[in-house]
Amino acid sequence: MRIIFLGPPGAGKGTQAKLICKKYNLPQISPGDILRQAAKNNTPLGRRAQSFMDQGLLVPDDVILGIIYERIKQADCEAGFILDGFPRTIAQADALEDMLLKMNSEIDFVLSLELSEVELVKRLSGRRVCDTCGEEFHIKFKPSHTPGICDRCGEHLIQRSDASEEAVKKRFVEYREKTSPLVYYYERQNKLHPISGDGTIQQIFTRIQRVLRAG
Repeated sequence: MRIIFLGPPGAGKGTQAKLICKKYNLPQISPGDILRQAAKNNTPLGRRAQSFMDQGLLVPDDVILGIIYERIKQADCEAGFILDGFPRTIAQADALEDMLLKMNSEIDFVLSLELSEVELVKRLSGRRVCDTCGEEFHIKFKPSHTPGICDRCGEHLIQRSDASEEAVKKRFVEYREKTSPLVYYYERQNKLHPISGDGTIQQIFTRIQRVLRAG
């Protein structure tokens, strides 16, 4: 199975991707992770990517696609993979499709985790992090034993600037604007599968498994 994951920040893509990887023994491919790994391994594409990152510039699509191509050619991707965070644009989706066609392959499922703005704000704005040790909490889903105090080191918890209600709403709008073309793109190919992001982790995972089994 070759899977693409779509969904706004805080929808739970990372959590669900890990569950799918474990259940179906598939590698999770994140462009950010493989860019850093390629740079660390000092590959030609990795060095080129690093030159852009060092300047604070976006890594060009051809470099990202080249690194993804190198990754999915590896043996652990023969049975499939999960792409998390890619593609982000129609141009990237077109290039990915062309690349896979040359490999006699294609994307099988595009899972789109759907979450309302109200629920997203509730999830993200409730996150708290220890400014000292980095331990993460949530005022509703994973509260610390003493409000505002880290269970691990006893220091104060903070709310990150990008987790404020105003910031979360802005991120939600930006995601919808940037991702809606991809939704239509894969919908036209009959590969898009909207998944409700409401409920527990297991409930959401059950919905995903139902889609994968049906496909």
